[in-house]
Amino acid sequence: MTGAATRIGRALALALAEDGYFVFVHHNRSAEEARRTVADIVAAGGKAKAVKADLAVARQAEALIGRCAAPGVTLTCLVNSASLFSLDRAPTATTEGFDRHMAVNLRAPMLLSQALALQLPEGETGLIVNLLDQKLFNLNPDFLTYTLSKVGLQGLTKMLAQQFAPRLRVAGIAPGLTLRSGSQTDARFAEQHAANPLEVGVTTDDLVRALRFIVQTPSFTGDTLVVDGGEHLSGRPRDIAFDRKKKK
Repeated sequence: MTGAATRIGRALALALAEDGYFVFVHHNRSAEEARRTVADIVAAGGKAKAVKADLAVARQAEALIGRCAAPGVTLTCLVNSASLFSLDRAPTATTEGFDRHMAVNLRAPMLLSQALALQLPEGETGLIVNLLDQKLFNLNPDFLTYTLSKVGLQGLTKMLAQQFAPRLRVAGIAPGLTLRSGSQTDARFAEQHAANPLEVGVTTDDLVRALRFIVQTPSFTGDTLVVDGGEHLSGRPRDIAFDRKKKK
C-alpha cells in the first residue's frame, strides 16, 4: 500500500491489517511514521513490513512490487494512496510541477498496477484501489496539475478494469476534505470540513468503510465511490480552501 505511513493511507493500512492482510507499508520520507504504523499493526496482532521508495523515480516505482516479499505471502491487493498535492493554477503551473505530479500520482500507479498484474499467480484474483478526489466531479482551476493527474488516474482506473478483468478488479475512492493540512487552522478546518450539502465532515472511518465495501464486493469494478458529504454537488468556482461561499 503506497503512502501508508501517515494520514488516510495509515488509516486504510491499519484497517486492511485488521482484516487479515499482510500489509507492506510504503513510504518515501516518512520512515519513522512507517515504523510506527508497522509497530501498531504488529501490536494489534497483524503482520506488516515497511518499504521505502521514491515514486517520482520510475525505476523505484517499477521495482517496488518485487521488493514486497515475505514467506508465504501472495500479493493480491494494491492500494495507491500516495499523492503529491501542490498548489498551482494555469498562470503559475510549471513543467517541473506538472512532471512531478504526473510521475507520483499517475505514472507510479500505472507501473505498480502493471507489476501487480504480472506477478499475480495463476488462479488467483486481485484488486487495485486508487485514491482519487471529489474534485474530479466538481472541477475548478485550483491545484491544476494535481487535478490533471487525478483526472488521468480516474481514466486509468477504468481502462485497467477493462484490461485486467476477470482476474483483477480496479476501483477508485474519491474523498472530500478529510484531514487538516498545511497552515489550515483548526477553526478554518472545522468550517470547511462540514461545508457540504449534508453538513457532515468526511472521516477516515468513512474511507475505511468505502475500502471494505470494495474489497468485499466481488462484482464492483471500474467505478469510483465518492465519499464527500455531497461536496461534488456544490459547483464551487474555486477549491474549498479558497471558496468562502456562504450557505443560504
